Amino acid sequence: MDRKTILIVVDGLGFQAASSCMGFLLGMVEAGRASLYRMECELPSVSRPLYECILTGTPPVESGIVHNNIVRNSHHESIFSLAKQAGKTGAAAAYHWVSELYNSAPYRPAFDRFTIDPAKTIPYGCFYHRDDYPDDHVFLDAEWLRQRYNPDFLLIHPMGIDHTGHLYGGESSQYRNAVRMIDAVISDFIPGWIHEATKSL
Repeated sequence: MDRKTILIVVDGLGFQAASSCMGFLLGMVEAGRASLYRMECELPSVSRPLYECILTGTPPVESGIVHNNIVRNSHHESIFSLAKQAGKTGAAAAYHWVSELYNSAPYRPAFDRFTIDPAKTIPYGCFYHRDDYPDDHVFLDAEWLRQRYNPDFLLIHPMGIDHTGHLYGGESSQYRNAVRMIDAVISDFIPGWIHEATKSL
C-alpha cells in the first residue's frame, strides 16, 4: 500500500488561538476524525531553529541552528534526506529558509523559488520569500506539487499567522481572524485528501 504523508506547519499558531478559532479542525476532533494535543517547543522558540528541529528531530542546541540569521545547510539527516535514501520523494511549499536548510544556501529567488531537481534533498519545491505571501497561495502551490509529482512526503508551511502576530500582536482580533482564515483554507483541502486516500485503501 502506497502511503503518503502531508505535514502542515502553521507558523506562529498558538494553542489557545487554535483551540478557540479553528472551527473546522475542532469539528474534526469532535467527530472523532482528528486528535488534538498540546505541545511544548524546544528553545529558542524562533523560526529557523524550530524548522530544523521539526524536520530533523534535533534540538537547536545540538543542531547549531540557534537563531534566524544562521544561513547554511543542515548538518543532520532530515525527513527529506531519509525519504530520498528510502527511494521516496519529498516536496515542499514553504518559506525559503526551508530551502536554505535542505537544498541551497543562500536562497536565490530566480533559481530556487521553483525547484524541480531530483538530485536535491527536496527535489520538488515552491518556495516563497515574502512574509506576507498569502496562505491560500501556499496551499495552492502545495496542491500543484501534490498533483504533479505525487510526493510521498509533502511539507506545507504557511506563515500568514506569524506575520500577522508580528504586526498586531498575538492577542489581537487580526491575529484571531488570521487563524480563522487558515482554518477555512485547510477545510478546502483536507476532505479531498482524505477522500482520495480512502479510495486507495
